[in-house]
Parts: sequence; C-alpha cells; structure tokens
Amino acid sequence: MITSTSNPQVKNLQQLGRKAKLRNEQDVFLVEGTKMYLEAPAERIRKVYLSQSLYEEKGESFVKGHDVEILEDRVFAAACDTKTPQGVLCMVQQYHYRLEDLLKKKNPLLMILENLQDPGNLGTILRTAEGAGVDGVILSKESVDIYNPKTIRSTMGSVYRLPFLYVDSIESILPVLKKHHVHTYAAHLKGKNSYEQENYCGGTAFFIGNEGNGLTDHLSSQADTLIRIPMEGKLESLNAAVASAILMYESYRQRRNA
Repeated sequence: MITSTSNPQVKNLQQLGRKAKLRNEQDVFLVEGTKMYLEAPAERIRKVYLSQSLYEEKGESFVKGHDVEILEDRVFAAACDTKTPQGVLCMVQQYHYRLEDLLKKKNPLLMILENLQDPGNLGTILRTAEGAGVDGVILSKESVDIYNPKTIRSTMGSVYRLPFLYVDSIESILPVLKKHHVHTYAAHLKGKNSYEQENYCGGTAFFIGNEGNGLTDHLSSQADTLIRIPMEGKLESLNAAVASAILMYESYRQRRNA
C-alpha cells in the first residue's frame, strides 16, 4: 500500500493529470470514477489505483485482474483531479486513429473543431456526437487536449468509442474529404439558408469554431456551404457544444427519416 504523497507513482499521477506532454510521452491518459473504469476497454488499461476504503469494500474482484495499487485514502485523494474522488483511478493507453478510420462508412458524418479551448465543451461534443451517430471528430492541433481530465469526465465514456484525430492543418485534409464526397458546412451569419433547409444525408462535415472568436474567416471560406442557426434577441452566437448538438441532431433526424 502506498502511504505517502511523495511516492514516485503518486507524483507521476499528479503530473499526468496536469501535463499533456507527459501524457503523450507515456502514451496514456487517466480516468476517474467507477463508471469510467468499468467502461474502459480491458485491453487498454495499464494500471488501476484504488483507495484503501474502496478496496476493503469491493475486494480483488473489482479490479478485473489488472495490475492494481492500493493507496491510503488521503494519498489517493492527492493523486486525483476531482475534489470528491470515488476511489478508483486508472491509467489507460491512448488511442491513435487515422483519417481513414473516420471515413470507413459510406456517407460519414464528421465534426471538425477549429481551436476549441474549453475541456467541458469538447467532452460534451464527443458525448453528444456518439448519441447522434457521428462517425468521428477532427480537431485542429491548437485545440484543447482530448485527454485533459475535465474533457475525459465530460465524455462520459464516449472517448472510448468515438474516433477522433488531431491534424496540423484542417485545410490540408479538405481534399481528402472531397474525394470521399463529404460536403462541408460552416455555421455563419452570412449563411444563405437556415441549417434545417440543407440535406445532410450524404457525407457531411460541420465546422465548429473557437468559443470566443468563432471560425476563422479563412476556414469559413473553405466550407462548401455556409448555414445559419436562427436566433432571437441580440445574440451573435451560441455555445460551441450547443451549436454542435443542434447540427448533429438535425443530421441524425434527417438520416433516421430518410
């Protein structure tokens, strides 16, 4: 049992929670909580950490035969990112998708995120994307790290199941999307049609921009079609995750009814 917060494993867990570079170097990410642990693919779990109290309550069977380390409760709390940890933390191997993995299906539905910065927004988009039948999420390299602990919690397990890919340049992949007959849409105040007036039953990709600044003019100009999300009042834009959900579920509705 680990009884000191100075233990190298505890220090490493703390650093993994804070530093994307270290997560990438070790090719892992951290997940907290019973639900996230139980949903994690067994073959990707590198190590499981349990609080002493949870271990005494659940026993050996809870860890599914994985390499496990028991931590004194106060030490476990120090290793976690959450204020009220549930007693289980595990180290999971990162995913490495290719663009081809996101384009396997006929008429794929994709989300393309430019410079998204809020971990909660990204996690919510992934969770909603899984629910709406999205085939993959593409992110600019300047976007928030998908393995940020706040993002992981917000995905509610979707990070295990929904393919995603970071790209150096969104513009560079657009010819590949066009080759696969994926039509790109950008929500924009200059959009001619409201979003529900377009047909998303074919290959579709939606551009979503930065929370504060929206899409860059350059990327907007690369979209095949500009669309509007009608709004009342004096609003100029919606939250990125909300706008994403509106577009994804309109596409899902159309495809269900096709």
